[in-house]
Amino acid sequence: MIRRNSITLITIIFTTLIQTTRAQTLFTYGNKPVSRAEFLSAYRKNNADEKATEKTYRDYFELYTRFKIKVQAALDMKLDTLGNLKAELQNFRAQIADNFLKDEGSIQELIDEVYERSQKDINLAHIFIPVRNEDNESQIQKSQNRINTAYRLLKQKSFEEVALEFSEDPSVKINKGNIGYITVFILPYNIENVAYAVPAGTYSKIFRSAAGFHIFKNLGERKAAGRIRAAQILLEVPAEYTKAQQDAVKAKADSIALALQNGADFKTMALEFSNDNLSYQNGGELPEFGVGRYDPVFESAAFSLQKDLAISRPIRTEFGYHILKRLKHTPPQQDNKNQEWRESIKQQIIQTDRMEASGKKLVKKIQDKTGFRKLSYNQNSLLQLTDSILGNKNAPTLKELNANTALFSFSQQTIRVKEWQNYLESIRGIQSLASGKTNTQIFEQFIETTTIDYYREHLEAFNSDFVLQLNEFKEGNLLFEIMQRKIWDAAVADTAALKTFYQNNKNKYWWENSADAIIFTCADEAVAETAKVKGKQGFRDWRTIIENSNGSVQADSGRFELDQIPVVERTNFAPDLVTANVKNEADSSITFAFILKLYNSKEPRNFEEARGFVINDYQEYLENQWIGTLKKQYPIKLDEAVFKSLPK
Repeated sequence: MIRRNSITLITIIFTTLIQTTRAQTLFTYGNKPVSRAEFLSAYRKNNADEKATEKTYRDYFELYTRFKIKVQAALDMKLDTLGNLKAELQNFRAQIADNFLKDEGSIQELIDEVYERSQKDINLAHIFIPVRNEDNESQIQKSQNRINTAYRLLKQKSFEEVALEFSEDPSVKINKGNIGYITVFILPYNIENVAYAVPAGTYSKIFRSAAGFHIFKNLGERKAAGRIRAAQILLEVPAEYTKAQQDAVKAKADSIALALQNGADFKTMALEFSNDNLSYQNGGELPEFGVGRYDPVFESAAFSLQKDLAISRPIRTEFGYHILKRLKHTPPQQDNKNQEWRESIKQQIIQTDRMEASGKKLVKKIQDKTGFRKLSYNQNSLLQLTDSILGNKNAPTLKELNANTALFSFSQQTIRVKEWQNYLESIRGIQSLASGKTNTQIFEQFIETTTIDYYREHLEAFNSDFVLQLNEFKEGNLLFEIMQRKIWDAAVADTAALKTFYQNNKNKYWWENSADAIIFTCADEAVAETAKVKGKQGFRDWRTIIENSNGSVQADSGRFELDQIPVVERTNFAPDLVTANVKNEADSSITFAFILKLYNSKEPRNFEEARGFVINDYQEYLENQWIGTLKKQYPIKLDEAVFKSLPK
């Protein structure tokens, strides 16, 4: 049998061993230590699907040390004191704090945010590079490099040009990156935060979401349009329709619109002519909607109607011709204190990604962390004071209680009667917070709210995950800033150095077997076949085909290496070849190419043709030189014994 004191000794030894393992220094750079636990946390976050081996640890160690010394160089340059980085860090702190605060207090803050954002609509554009669940670290890095290149090119080209060149959003060929107007609750919350943080006319930094990498641009803002109830008559224009058939539908739409102007009944006309199977039987009436829900052209037409019962001219979208009737317009909410409105928004928040389940368990955990203590005071006097305030009466003078009487405390703050009085005065007119509750329940509610507020203000002292996220964001911003200054901008701006680098490395930049080609992307199979028929009259006049396609055909011309041209297997390339259709499974669009000229031998690229490759290689060259300097400035020393203890 083991004695009790032996168990205590074993516990102490085991606990000490765990703490020692966690605190072990794996390596230092300069005089900065990095613990085994910190390295493992970073490794596991970035290599979740990879089996840990000595090689994977060694490879990641090289990446991680390079990251650390770059960030340290940024700190030594005091880049963390830049106003924009400090503001971004504070904004990020406020955003992620909600992830650690699942209580009524945080919900109320979210409601206020919803109100503020709902007062304006943002015309948003984006560049999107996806990251798929199955992507490995190398693939993710390629996506990161691609979005980094797109971001840098925004200094040289328009957002629209870069979106068309880089964005992998299936709709980019049609909308050129313009998503249209959005408002609150339209986008995932983390993306909405980015959208509303970007000033009008500017673009965001690179943002990583669960779906991939984004750059957002605020194309402009307007006063919020609110919500609208409308009815429609839809005359469909299928994609395969000829120009004559399309003109016939337009003429029919014009005829219906004229009849409506002359007094024809909208419901009757909708029942007879509308192709919208969901609404024609109820007079064309649609569910109430706001911006960001439907086609931007459709929404613009609906919200441009100036009064109820007004009828639009025929509006063309990708679906056909719409004739709209405004039934009722609801302007944006103007009273932020309206409790009915706040309650409805609260329910939306709870049901969306803004809010996860929260409750008293969280409050109890926070109280345990923050040293919460209830203090001794005269409870009868407090109840008497509470009744007076809630009854909107003058507070009585009490011998055993005054404004400075302590009620409860945390490790660094004491809450007194005066804070309780302020709370009661702020809630006594709010039914959801005061009506039907006992004074004891209201006081417990006050404790919970105060606990959350205290925790929010002191999160860094109590939540290591919060500190980690905050530090990751700070270091990520510092890395981006110093790379922009030291490498990316320097490489792009120094044309002379680029040309010298190109001359010294010309043998790296070659055209493999290639072709001058026009690559067409069509909305569907029918559109592609129509484009091919028109192309028989001369594909070299491809711009006319696009101009007459009403946005259903896009094209890109230039010189491409053969493996860049989407084709079916075993395609025999030849001049004047029209390649077989290739279907994009993501959006069912169709791609085919017209081959103008073939280059059947390997040829050197000139500087302009190789420029993109040269920039990437020269940036890598500059970075490696800089890393060599940093390693001398911050010598890296690895404890091999600790390294070998990393779990395999």
